[in-house]
Amino acid sequence: MTKDSSASDIKKAYYSLAKKFHPDTNKDATAKDRFAEVQSAYEILTDPKKKQQYDQFGAAGFDPSGAPGGGDPFGGAGNPFAGFGGQGGFGAGFNFEDIFSAFTGQQTGQASGRGRSRGRNPFQQEVLVGDNIEVQTSISFMEAAKGATKSITITPLVPCNTCSGTGLKQGTKRTECRSCNGTGARIHLMQGGFQMASTCGTCGGSGSTVPKGSECRSCSSNGVVRERKTITVEIPAGIEDGMRLRVDGAGDAPVTGKDTEPGATTQRGDLYVFVRVAADPKFKRAGSDILYTASIPLTTALLGGEVRVPTLDGEVNVKVATGTNTGDRMTLSGMGMKKLGTGRRDGFGDLKVEFRVNMPKYLSANQRTIIELLADEMDDKTAKRVMNVG
Repeated sequence: MTKDSSASDIKKAYYSLAKKFHPDTNKDATAKDRFAEVQSAYEILTDPKKKQQYDQFGAAGFDPSGAPGGGDPFGGAGNPFAGFGGQGGFGAGFNFEDIFSAFTGQQTGQASGRGRSRGRNPFQQEVLVGDNIEVQTSISFMEAAKGATKSITITPLVPCNTCSGTGLKQGTKRTECRSCNGTGARIHLMQGGFQMASTCGTCGGSGSTVPKGSECRSCSSNGVVRERKTITVEIPAGIEDGMRLRVDGAGDAPVTGKDTEPGATTQRGDLYVFVRVAADPKFKRAGSDILYTASIPLTTALLGGEVRVPTLDGEVNVKVATGTNTGDRMTLSGMGMKKLGTGRRDGFGDLKVEFRVNMPKYLSANQRTIIELLADEMDDKTAKRVMNVG
C-alpha cells in the first residue's frame, strides 16, 4: 500500500479480495478468518484518520511487537485502532504487511519468500489448473515383468491456436464488466452496516467480459479446444494390476477465455494411466514373488529326479527330491518380478515352484503287476491285489 493509493484503488482491491475469500464461495478452512481480516483492513484504509496513521507508520503500526521506536505508537487510550481483533488487539496473529500490500498487489520480501514455498502468501494470485485425465491400458503378464512402452491416444484440452487462449477474435479485446464495474464482485449491505461480497454472476468474478461478436469461433471463446494426440508411456517392470501411472502436465489445459481473469497463471492437469495386467496361464503372482505349479509323474515323486520349469527368462532344470509329495515347494531366489524402484539383483522377488504328483487313474496289466510287487516289497498289507503275483 502506498500513500498515493486512491480510494477507488482500495475499493476495487477490496472487492476482489472479499470475493476471493468469501466463505460462501471459498471452502478453505482459513477463508472465514481471511475474509474477516480483509474486512477489518478495508475499514482502516477507508477511514481518513486511520489511513493517515498507516501512511506514517506502515503495517508495523498495527502490531505492537513491531512498532517503530521500540514501542506501540498507538498504545494507550488514544489508540485509534483499539477494540479490533479481540484479546490480542487489532492484528493479533495476523501478518498485516501481507494484507495491506495485497490491496495494491505489492509483495513484501517476506511474502515473496513464502510464495516460493509450501506456505505461500494466500493473497497472491491463484494458479488456474486444468483437469486431470484418466485412461486405461492393458498389458500382458510378461510386459509387467519386463516393462513395456505403450502408445496411448487421448483428446486433452489445449490452448486455442487461433486466439492463443484469449477467447477473442484478432483485433478485439475484453471490456470492463458493467455489472460489477470491473471488481469481479458484488457487495451487499447487510443489517448493522456489515458488508457481504458475492461473485459477480455476469463475469464470473473476472471483472471483464468478452463483447458480443468478439468471440473466437475456433474455441467458442473458451480459449481451449480438444485435440487428438498420441503419447508414449513407459510401463516400469514390476508394475502390478490396478496401479496408476502419472504423466505430469499431460492433462487438460485450463479454460482461459470467457469468465477467466486475463493474465492468470496457468498449469495443465496430469494424465493418469490405469494399468490392467492380464492373467498368465503358467504363473500366479503374490507381490514380487511368482508361483509355478510343476506336475511330476508318480515315479519321479517316488524315486526323485529332474524336471524342467519355465521362468521369466526361459526354462531351467530343477531337482526333485526322493519322496516328493503334492504341495511340496522349492524356491528359486531372485527369479521373480522386479521390485519397483530397485535396480539390483536383490531387487527381485522369488520364483516358488510347487509340485503336484500326477496319480494315474488307470493301470495296464504290467503296471499293476509291478506296483503290486512293490507293495509286497514294502510290506503294504492294505493295498488291493488283483494280479496275485506273490
